[in-house]
Amino acid sequence: MREYLLTLCVAAAVTYLLTGPVRKFAIAAGAMPEIRARDVHREPTPRLGGIALFGGLCAGLLVASALPNLGDVFKLSNEPRALLSGAGLIWLLGVLDDKWGVDALIKLGGQMIAAGVMVMQGLTILYLPVPGIGPVSLSPMQSTLLTVALVVITINAVNFVDGLDGLAAGMVGIAAIAFFMYAYRLWFGYGVENAAPATLFSAILIGICMGFLPHNIHPARIFMGDSGSMLIGLVMAASAISITGQVDPDVITSNAGSVREAVHAMVPVYIPLLLPLTLIAIPAADLVLAIVRRTWNGQSPFAADRGHLHHRLLEIGHSHSRAVLIMYFWSALIAFGTVAFSARSSSLWIVLVVVALSAVGLVVLLLPRFKPRAPRWAESFVPPRYRSSRRRAVAAAKAAAEAEAALAATSAEQQLSGAGLHGATAIGDRSRLPDRRRVSSAR
Repeated sequence: MREYLLTLCVAAAVTYLLTGPVRKFAIAAGAMPEIRARDVHREPTPRLGGIALFGGLCAGLLVASALPNLGDVFKLSNEPRALLSGAGLIWLLGVLDDKWGVDALIKLGGQMIAAGVMVMQGLTILYLPVPGIGPVSLSPMQSTLLTVALVVITINAVNFVDGLDGLAAGMVGIAAIAFFMYAYRLWFGYGVENAAPATLFSAILIGICMGFLPHNIHPARIFMGDSGSMLIGLVMAASAISITGQVDPDVITSNAGSVREAVHAMVPVYIPLLLPLTLIAIPAADLVLAIVRRTWNGQSPFAADRGHLHHRLLEIGHSHSRAVLIMYFWSALIAFGTVAFSARSSSLWIVLVVVALSAVGLVVLLLPRFKPRAPRWAESFVPPRYRSSRRRAVAAAKAAAEAEAALAATSAEQQLSGAGLHGATAIGDRSRLPDRRRVSSAR
């Protein structure tokens, strides 16, 4: 665990320290596109934050290769090299898109090429654990197609959700924490050595997301751009691919004390089929809804619009920060709920807690639609929108009367100042004014 934490901290520190110089470089290079109609920020903000994320990824892999225990991952598996190769290609494509713009179909082709490079170097799904049947081997063609599809879906899901300050980095960081807990439990709890690469990838992903987030929270000083969103999406997909089908059922069953415990312990064998999708459940749902919405309206599935989930949260009345926190909440609830169920599938309290938190999240999600009224004794301590109609009407009338009185007083002061006064409008008794008229010498 200490080596994983060291790798995480190094990746976070390098990413955090590189983001400042990268921001200056992005400004000097002109990587500050004009504000589009679908954007929610008000000032041009530099992109190319993916450069710092890629630097943190390389630093994390370099440090891990030099550590005693994690160094064995690089000796026994070619997956870290496969990840670095695919990440380099997808990062280069994202940098070109952030600076000059790349057609959507070209980006899709580049994503497929990056996934294919990882497959060629051994980072692929070899077989799937099917409940009731066991591990089912995949043909090379089936393995390649399934791996490429998972990579492309994950990359675009993360890219689509990157629409608010700190949203993509925070959601992916939360998902990576949940996945790290799951993979580390398989490696340390059940002795599944094949889970070590996925654990390493998750630790590095946590580090680069946490290192970039301080620069990206609202108001963001720099955006990760496509070079960053596609990169972290690929690393998340690589973590899921690395561990899917790598869990040996015999190892888990041998560690169980009874048949019932063995059945419950077998749940982690099948979780890799669902966990990658639950980790990106919110981005994936946004992706599916966007494709359906755009196709229904006769647009290209890759055409940008303001119909994403985070845009809808802003439209119903949530602030920028609250919308981001709500998305964080739902991502954490789905990801950690799935991991908790995989660890204690027989516990009813996990389901009850998830249901209760879902109800709380639903209330918070719809809060701008409701206007609850506080009791009369508490109306002095709550914002005006939560006070009763009668109290608010009285307060409004009182404020209007005060404003009218202040306006009248201002008008009187202007009249008393003498501006525009003459003899016909002078105030006071004329008999008391001294007679300054000259007496004619002829009188």
